[in-house]
Amino acid sequence: MFTQHIGAFEAKTHFSQILKKIENGEDFVITKRGKPVAKIIPLTEKTISRKEAIISLKEMRKFYHGKPGDFNIRQAIEDGRKY
Repeated sequence: MFTQHIGAFEAKTHFSQILKKIENGEDFVITKRGKPVAKIIPLTEKTISRKEAIISLKEMRKFYHGKPGDFNIRQAIEDGRKY
């Protein structure tokens, strides 16, 4: 299923119908003047806690072959947001 883009006004106007679709597994990106500002996803999707994410990033360090101290968790997070 693909992510649907919907304007903020339409999202506000049809919020209850959108929630029903989200309950059925659909995703929505809310836009404001054509620019994405938020994404609404069902809670049933796999999410991990902040603690689990930090543990995973620390595990990634083991595979980084740069100089000690070169791996930057904050930069890895920002890089991940690009994809």
